[in-house]
Amino acid sequence: MRTKLVVAAAAFALLIAVGIGVIRHARQPALSESAPLTLHSGLYAVSTAPATQGHLISAGRVAALSCSRFHAAAGTGICLRPDGPLATYQVVVVDDQLREKDKFPLVGLPNRARVSPSGRLLAWTVFVTGDSYNNGKFSTRAGILDTATGDLVGTLEDFTVRPSAAADRNFWGITFTSDDDHFYATMSTRGHRYLVYGSVSGRSVSVVRDGVECPSLSPDGTRIAFKSAVDGDPARGWRLSVLTLSTGAVVPLAEARSVDDQAVWLSTSTVGYALRRPGGADVWAVPADGSGTPSLLLADAESPAVLSSSS
Repeated sequence: MRTKLVVAAAAFALLIAVGIGVIRHARQPALSESAPLTLHSGLYAVSTAPATQGHLISAGRVAALSCSRFHAAAGTGICLRPDGPLATYQVVVVDDQLREKDKFPLVGLPNRARVSPSGRLLAWTVFVTGDSYNNGKFSTRAGILDTATGDLVGTLEDFTVRPSAAADRNFWGITFTSDDDHFYATMSTRGHRYLVYGSVSGRSVSVVRDGVECPSLSPDGTRIAFKSAVDGDPARGWRLSVLTLSTGAVVPLAEARSVDDQAVWLSTSTVGYALRRPGGADVWAVPADGSGTPSLLLADAESPAVLSSSS
């Protein structure tokens, strides 16, 4: 059965205004009705619709590939997915035809996924204890795979932290720069959540500032979209903002609802993110300068990723 239209007219107006011509409105067809799906320029997401739940979708097509979290760049994708009937998972590397290139076991519940702009480095975050940021008693593990060399960073907890951090530190939400070495991430220690800047080759991270979670680096490398706990209390939810790295200025975005997601940059001027709701999730978009209002981009979907024509 075909599901409802997944893009509202208001979202079209926003996308036209910000120049994201690669995203089109469409229905989410049943899997058997789908044309073959490949990684090309456009918007991708994981479906939460009952008929196609967990499958990768784009431009009205549904892939056979099923994931809990997905991201892609430059023709390489990362899929975090369940591995059999038990509570075990896999990291799966896919090519531009969504064919599996590699896979290996993943310990923990998938939470975040990222691919570097070149497609070389893959990153993931999993919960290894607990099930929520809200309960204050959770542990995460963030890893990185270099697809060119096969080198694997099992956890950022093995990296040197400058200045030094307590043994209770956790990392999550990696986002890569364009040099296939440096990255930003979140580090939690002693009740604070910090933005850190790291080097894969140097096996080290440096603290940048407090109060930044799930960073997402803009395409031009100048700004970071992030979430921060309202009044420092995750139980009150999170607010999306954008940090300008050169000045330290922070602009709250026009999305006032709680966003528990690692945002994506749909363009240099627009941020996308998933909002959970009973029975599913939807992908929304909002201007990155704090203006405007949120617009529904894709219904019944989460884990959005955008590939540009240059990817």
